[in-house]
Amino acid sequence: MLWTFTLLLFCIRLSLGMTSMAMESQPELWIESNYPQAPWENITLWCRSPSQISSKFLLLKDKTQMTWVRPSYKTFQASFFLGALTESKTGLYRCCYWKETGWSKPSKILELEAPGQLPKPIFWIQAETPPLPGCNVNILCHGWLQDLVFMLFKEGYAEPVDYQVPTGTVAIFSIDNMTPDKEGVYICRTHIQMLPTLWSEPSDPLKLVVAGLYPKPSLTASPGPIMAPGESLSLRCQGPIYGMTFALMRLEDLEMSFYYKKPIKNEAYFFFPTLKIHDSGHYLCFYYDGSYRGSLLSDILKIWVTDAFPKTWLLARPSSVVPLGQNVSLRCHGSVDGVGLELYKKGEEKPLQFLDATSVSDNKPFLLRDVTHYDAGIYSCHYRPTWKTSIRTGAHNSVELVVVAKPPKPSLSAWPSTLFKEGKIITLQCRVSHPVLEFCLEWEERTAFYTFSEDGDFIITNIEGKGTGTYSCSSRVEAPPNIWSHRSKPLKLMGPAGFVTWNSILNEAIRLSLVMQLVALLLVLLWIRWKCRRLRIRQAWLLGTAQGVTMFFIVTALLCCEIIMPTPKPELWAETNFPQAPWKNLTLWCRSPSGSTKEFVLLKDGTGWIATRPASEQVRAAFPLGALTQGRRGSYHCHSWEEMAVSEPSEALELVGSDILPKPVLSASPPIRGKELQIRCKGWLAGMEFALYKEGEQEPVQQLGAVGREAFFTIRRMEDKYEGNYSCRTHTTTLPFKWSEPSEPLELVIKEMYPKPFFKTWANSLVTLGTRVTFNCSTPLQHMSFILYKDGSEIASSDRSWANPGASTAHFLIISVGIGDGGNYSCRYYDFDIWSEPSDAVELVVTEFYPKPTLLAQPGPVVLPGKNVTLRCQGTLTGMRFALLQEGSQAPLQFQSATGSSADFLLHTVGAEDSGNYSCIYYETTMSNRGSYFSMPLMIWVTDTFPKPWLFAEPSSVVPMGQNVTLWCQGPVHGVGYILHKEGEPTSRLLWRSTSIDGAFPITNISAASIGRYSCCYHPDWTSSIKIQPSNTLELMVTGLLPKPSLLAQPGSMVAPGENVTLQCQGELPDSTFVLLKEGIQAPLEHLRPRGDRADFWMPVVRGEDSGIYSCIYYLDSAPFAASNHSDSLEIWVTDKPPKPSLSAWPNTVFKLGKDITLQCRGPLPGVEFVLEHEGEEAPQQFSEDGDFVINNVEGKGIGNYSCSYRLQASPDIWSEPSDPLELVGAAGPTTQECTVGNIVRSSLIVVVVVALGVVLAVEWKKWPRLRTRGSETDGRDQTIVLEECNQEGETGTTTNSPSSTSRGLSVDVPVPI
Repeated sequence: MLWTFTLLLFCIRLSLGMTSMAMESQPELWIESNYPQAPWENITLWCRSPSQISSKFLLLKDKTQMTWVRPSYKTFQASFFLGALTESKTGLYRCCYWKETGWSKPSKILELEAPGQLPKPIFWIQAETPPLPGCNVNILCHGWLQDLVFMLFKEGYAEPVDYQVPTGTVAIFSIDNMTPDKEGVYICRTHIQMLPTLWSEPSDPLKLVVAGLYPKPSLTASPGPIMAPGESLSLRCQGPIYGMTFALMRLEDLEMSFYYKKPIKNEAYFFFPTLKIHDSGHYLCFYYDGSYRGSLLSDILKIWVTDAFPKTWLLARPSSVVPLGQNVSLRCHGSVDGVGLELYKKGEEKPLQFLDATSVSDNKPFLLRDVTHYDAGIYSCHYRPTWKTSIRTGAHNSVELVVVAKPPKPSLSAWPSTLFKEGKIITLQCRVSHPVLEFCLEWEERTAFYTFSEDGDFIITNIEGKGTGTYSCSSRVEAPPNIWSHRSKPLKLMGPAGFVTWNSILNEAIRLSLVMQLVALLLVLLWIRWKCRRLRIRQAWLLGTAQGVTMFFIVTALLCCEIIMPTPKPELWAETNFPQAPWKNLTLWCRSPSGSTKEFVLLKDGTGWIATRPASEQVRAAFPLGALTQGRRGSYHCHSWEEMAVSEPSEALELVGSDILPKPVLSASPPIRGKELQIRCKGWLAGMEFALYKEGEQEPVQQLGAVGREAFFTIRRMEDKYEGNYSCRTHTTTLPFKWSEPSEPLELVIKEMYPKPFFKTWANSLVTLGTRVTFNCSTPLQHMSFILYKDGSEIASSDRSWANPGASTAHFLIISVGIGDGGNYSCRYYDFDIWSEPSDAVELVVTEFYPKPTLLAQPGPVVLPGKNVTLRCQGTLTGMRFALLQEGSQAPLQFQSATGSSADFLLHTVGAEDSGNYSCIYYETTMSNRGSYFSMPLMIWVTDTFPKPWLFAEPSSVVPMGQNVTLWCQGPVHGVGYILHKEGEPTSRLLWRSTSIDGAFPITNISAASIGRYSCCYHPDWTSSIKIQPSNTLELMVTGLLPKPSLLAQPGSMVAPGENVTLQCQGELPDSTFVLLKEGIQAPLEHLRPRGDRADFWMPVVRGEDSGIYSCIYYLDSAPFAASNHSDSLEIWVTDKPPKPSLSAWPNTVFKLGKDITLQCRGPLPGVEFVLEHEGEEAPQQFSEDGDFVINNVEGKGIGNYSCSYRLQASPDIWSEPSDPLELVGAAGPTTQECTVGNIVRSSLIVVVVVALGVVLAVEWKKWPRLRTRGSETDGRDQTIVLEECNQEGETGTTTNSPSSTSRGLSVDVPVPI
């Protein structure tokens, strides 16, 4: 039973999509032997780690003896030599490997028995393959030895059902297309290939059963899905089959939260008497028979256990500023499902509107129509449970609704300023505090000038001075679009004429002053030379200073006139036509990265201008040197010249002499631990080979062949052992090698950087306004601080926590997402001066800002497997980024940036897993990722056959003569037309509705020509080989042509569940077909063709859902579908004990002096009589037909517990269960106690205040004599000085002899207590 139920649990996990649960991997243990005919003669056990290298391995025998090995280096596997298998070495073996957190989970158990026997194999089912009908199941058999023959046996079969000879120690047996006939008990055995007579013992048996054979049950919560801690809850799981065993599960903890219940008929109740917080979660149930064949899983039911409702958010659409007479919708968002909502307005006690749970799930808003000034105010929404609970109302945000005749005026600003600069533009920004549809910019100097913008930004140019003037802007909301707001305050833009003229004059003045200074300095120099013909030391110093000042002003003048302006540095290298002796003939080349270079200059040793070459078409120049002689040795670099600009110098090329190549340059990016590092060695000659050296090692650590003028040495994984000083050299390719000088040393020191954190959001990355978003940034390291970034800028931080050991985690919360909260988020963590790498970015898009797009499939929404389908998302704006989503997936499937207003998403070679609902949105990346509404979902079917549509009639398929009826052909495929067929007619009706999932075929004024059998099917407008199947057959009948029959119930109209009922329909004519109808069901329940004129409709084992109102009709076989009038209605009740009623008190449960209380008993059935019972009294208190009982408290006799019940007037012997008791208390009860408690609290506060005042007065009174005595001794001195001395005496260690302290004391103003 244990194996069977484990198998069923695997099925449940996989059907919920839980195959990716994190489970610790086991190591693998197996046997190797060099005696294949007798492996027990020499045995070696091997243990292998599944995913990581380890430094220690452990072998356990019979859970007691331990042998561990430490390999010389970290490895994936280790061996344990046993030798010959003796009696002492038999037993149960397992192995483990060492991880960073300790020893791993042990391997599977290997049982070594006596010599001459093969080890017993182990047998299990692969978890990734659930035994669902039609699926494949993989069974694994581990034989411990290699090159064995594996046999699979099934109970009841003498021969093996399958065999395998794998290369390893494990065989995988696959059972394809799992069906009930493949259920049974399986075992596996092994034997040596050379010795087919030597078999192992059979493995433990494994029983396979098929899950999902029965229909899924329903799961409901009573009294409701959200309850307070300490309250009781009952979960009811109901299926269609009697006698099954029911199981309830909580998905958050499958193994620890399994509950079993024997059924009560076809249902089971799981009772939680005292709920706790950890009982919250997602529940589902299923049932199974005695052979453990299970049903499908029920729908998931979410249960909340909380003492307060979660926060609700209220948003106004299209805006919180509404013009008079327009409509506004208030959309309330909350995280709790299955609970209604109510809308409140501040200042009013009762809620304005209600939404039930169904309307909330359909995302319906509260609607205010034709708003007036009375509708202005502050609104909020709360949860409205329909059951009794003690949960408090949680926090909520509010929306202030402003009703105006016109929207308020926006604000207008200019960026960067209101003054035009030459060649620059100005951006006018029109802003409002609420969402709008469009902005309009007006130019007062030009009455016909209007410019519109959706984001409020207007770019103004000043070509030919036509941009100056006065501007204002206005806005309009989405509904109605023809009402514009008031204009903003005017903003004036000024031209650059005055500023530019003054700037030009200033520049000319500076240049003229520089020229005058240069002329003056030259005159001073000439005067000094003329005046002082014989220069002395002082005069020489004066002359040198004057020359230096002159040169300084010359350089300044050149820089001010923008003659020299650095540009990017060029590249310098050497070429030769003698590869083995390059110094015999050298040519230096200089290349510029700029395309506007005019000339190149080559300099030697930084001083001499040796050559100038014009730039070629390839922006480079050659400088031939010839043979490298003594005079040409030195350090070379080059410049590139442009018009009025010169570049930075290139890297220096040192030519030191013959037989020695130029010294290369070594560089690398900062090394990071665990990351790949590339070291660049740049030589000066092409065709050389490279060698990388490390300080302290004689031989090169890496060598590379000739690959241009540079080489890249790679360190695959940077670790501590690679730190040190490196250099590189180049040499010729043939012997004898000619080497270069070593490059300058490059020190590699690992820059400590932690690995990037794990960053995610607990919600979808596509959120609506007001949504609560939590970002989780975590790392396995302890005590880390975190930083949150948005679009590369730091926006929040979280300090380290020293109190919590273990992994570090930070939660960054956006309580209510606003318009500006969209963007790309990432995080980092740090510890003192060591930082981590940035995390992967999470893109947050704020939706419901722009109109929703449309999503279409090309060629159509039904696709053959293996074909391609294109999904086109059509938006309303251009230049947006589009995202495609599939239902059930949190992250979007694809992104595309489009220049137009649409994007095409290609689903390539689709399969069954691509079937599902798709939707799309678009958003802008420049304005905080503001996005559109989601498109309508589009269902994509990957199949070779269209799904079968459903045909039904509205209001019914049985219609009176002359009435109208509509035949609806419904199907799940969008964008496909339908065809309606009538049996016996060659033509068909065609209806094409590309935007609806249903096709309506109206038939007006129905007559005998319209009755008959109908069916419908899809009619795609594209060419495809997909099969089309017809819908169900609908029989359309017309009534009123024959006399009505009579309908009776035997044994009666009220029966207990499980009993049988016969409905007798008595007609007027023989040879008729009778039809049974039920109110609320459009199609007939049953057809009968009896021999006489009466039909008996037998209803065996009735249930609660069989209750209802029935009728019948009949028609002649000679005139089918021309039916009689309806019989009189007959109401059937299926119950053995009617449900208990509810009892409530009005106005409350506390008696007030001279007032009565009305107890209201309410039940779900009509036509009943209520009775009220008082605890302690044997006889019933009162009887009532409407359920209202008036209770008075004369002489205190009304106090106590009450309950009520009811009985059916048609069946007076059947009583319902009593209601829950309700206690009535007198005026001296809890109210008095509450008042007493309030008086005690008030009295206690008064006493505390009085005592505090007394203590203060006592302290002041104690100080008063000292002040009074000292005041008499001052003899009229200033009172301020006396108080200062008093204060100084009261302070310990204070000296008053310093004059400075005395002067400071005189300036202190101390109040005197009076």
